[in-house]
Amino acid sequence: MPESVEVDSGMVTKQRSSNQVVRQIWTDASLKPSDLSNLDLTGEESLLPSSFHAALAAQSTVACAALASTVVGVVRGGRRRRVSVDRADAERECTGYFAVDGRTPDTWAPLSGIYPCADGFVRIHANFDHHRDGVLRLLDLQGRTDQISKAKLEAALLSWRAVDFETAAADAGLVVSAARSFEQWDRLAAARAVERQPLVRIEKIGQAAPIEWPTLPKDARSLSGVRVLDLTRILAGPVCGRTLADYGADVLLVNSPRLPNIDAIAETSRGKLSAYIDLDEESGFERLHSLSRDAHLFVQSYRPGALAERGFSPSQLAEIRPGIVYVSLSAYGGEGPWAGRRGFDSLVQTATGFNLAEANAVGESIPKALPFQILDYASGYLMAFGGQVALLRQQEEGGSWHVQVSLAATARWLRGLGRVNFGEAVPSLGLRKSSTTRASGFGRLTAIPHAARFDGFELDSLRPSMPPGTHAPSWPNEEVWPPSSRD
Repeated sequence: MPESVEVDSGMVTKQRSSNQVVRQIWTDASLKPSDLSNLDLTGEESLLPSSFHAALAAQSTVACAALASTVVGVVRGGRRRRVSVDRADAERECTGYFAVDGRTPDTWAPLSGIYPCADGFVRIHANFDHHRDGVLRLLDLQGRTDQISKAKLEAALLSWRAVDFETAAADAGLVVSAARSFEQWDRLAAARAVERQPLVRIEKIGQAAPIEWPTLPKDARSLSGVRVLDLTRILAGPVCGRTLADYGADVLLVNSPRLPNIDAIAETSRGKLSAYIDLDEESGFERLHSLSRDAHLFVQSYRPGALAERGFSPSQLAEIRPGIVYVSLSAYGGEGPWAGRRGFDSLVQTATGFNLAEANAVGESIPKALPFQILDYASGYLMAFGGQVALLRQQEEGGSWHVQVSLAATARWLRGLGRVNFGEAVPSLGLRKSSTTRASGFGRLTAIPHAARFDGFELDSLRPSMPPGTHAPSWPNEEVWPPSSRD
């Protein structure tokens, strides 16, 4: 086990075991500690070097989501199953490794990355063209975008203070973060608002009778027949939906035909149906309204307030479907001065102090990212966990429920796990060896399977990953993907 070491003042330095971390999350959600006896956690070493317990966070959050599914299964009349999660398997899954027809897409667009400013650094997220173009307008860089280099951005940014550019970008609806130390982040009102947030907030938002679940077939997965509307686009939310699909849920991914997607949609769509609905059209509103009336979970990660403007806020959904479990992901939580601010994993890492801390741990001056997007993945598993906990509460006491997870709260939790010496990477992560290859609508898809192992059955998505708009925007009846279509 890595030796604990104090890298930043005020940081927790005593490392907790994975069992202790899971127990804390589990009991904070008012679940029975006795359920933890059915969980086996193996492995102690990290595959990728970091001064933070990213691998421990991956293993712990996967374990909570998986174990919660077995509790749902027991409540539905299924048999109790043991769950095991190996730390290396969880870390491999959280690398997000995948390939389509043998090709691994580039993770970042050419202009995304860290840039020096007059007094520090900013991170720019330019994977979507409209975000990239907004940054170029803000910097008054004109011309063909394919002819604007990183060097031109660097030259333009040297006349800006980092926080000033971050603020101007936020005001323009863009995604940019100034690089801060932990101490600088802690002084912000936004940080104090995040401190008041639980890791997973689960609140009752309306009265309703318990929703009758469909009968659980013998030896079926715990969430079989549970209907999930997945209105998410970037990594954390899609990981939540994919995880629920692994546990047997009917997950209907709803995309807008007007919005772009990242390449990782090929990997995160495993197990899901995938449909288009345009909420800018009346027919789209009516279609989603109709689907919501038969949903058990509604999962969304759009800009704060965006779905409320279209009639699908938590309170509005509780009126449409009394007893709904509504799961929301945000960058910085539902309160405080940054509540409405956009953000992705890489941006939140930079804003909240992780990138400078990681760089300081190895004596570097340029902000250094965590070895994988653990804020996204951990948040995705926590969304799946919280959604299932709320389903259990809905069965026990009725009501409609709102589950809230934020990347910043996950970051605060990760920081609280402490620091370790910055170790050496293993010679090989074994990603290809650990992955499986299946036919998909994108091509032959090679990806890492879910890290949780269940006693009694093998996890293998019932439905292959398909491009947006492949399926009709409707719930399946008795449809189970035929085995012959699986490769």
